[in-house]
Amino acid sequence: MGKRDERVDAYIRKSGEFAKPILTRLRKLVHEGCPDVEETIKWGMPSFDYKGPFCGMAAFKQHAVFGFWKSKLLKDPGGYLGERSAQGGEAMGNLGRLTALKDLPPDKVILAFLQQAKILNDDGVKLPAKPKGPKIPLKVPAYLKTALSKSKKAQAAWDDFSYSHKKEYIEWLTEAKTEETRNSRLATAIEWIAGGKSRNWKYARK
Repeated sequence: MGKRDERVDAYIRKSGEFAKPILTRLRKLVHEGCPDVEETIKWGMPSFDYKGPFCGMAAFKQHAVFGFWKSKLLKDPGGYLGERSAQGGEAMGNLGRLTALKDLPPDKVILAFLQQAKILNDDGVKLPAKPKGPKIPLKVPAYLKTALSKSKKAQAAWDDFSYSHKKEYIEWLTEAKTEETRNSRLATAIEWIAGGKSRNWKYARK
């Protein structure tokens, strides 16, 4: 049997009034279409696992979303997956912006997608690997270089970091809207880097 997570109940309760019936309907259909599915919370949003990532949903201020982890591999003769994920696996937005129950495809359509997704996971089908493009040389901001130079531990960890880990920190710092925000992020970054932590260490699978 499947597994329900009380955190998903709490998420739905805290969602906007328009979103509650949408999320409730989707949750019911997921369990109906895949009785062995297990609920969890990933990236702060309800997610459903079945022999690996399966599907997920979320609610925002004015719309909700639902998507399949392997949406790119699903057959969609009715054209319901018009907003297939561009992230090659990010389970969000496959059904577009959902503002009311009427925005959802018919239940039988969603159940058919769920059956396809279940078979893909049963068969261990993987998403195709993303083609790797050339790495663009990273431009480390002067203020980050200076801060790193003041901490031998942070500098050593930074030097050992992968390209992607360095990029995540650089983007986080350079996207700050104000100098105050940037300085706050910089202090946090140096602390985390010195501890050998990636920018998104809180969300890393244990």
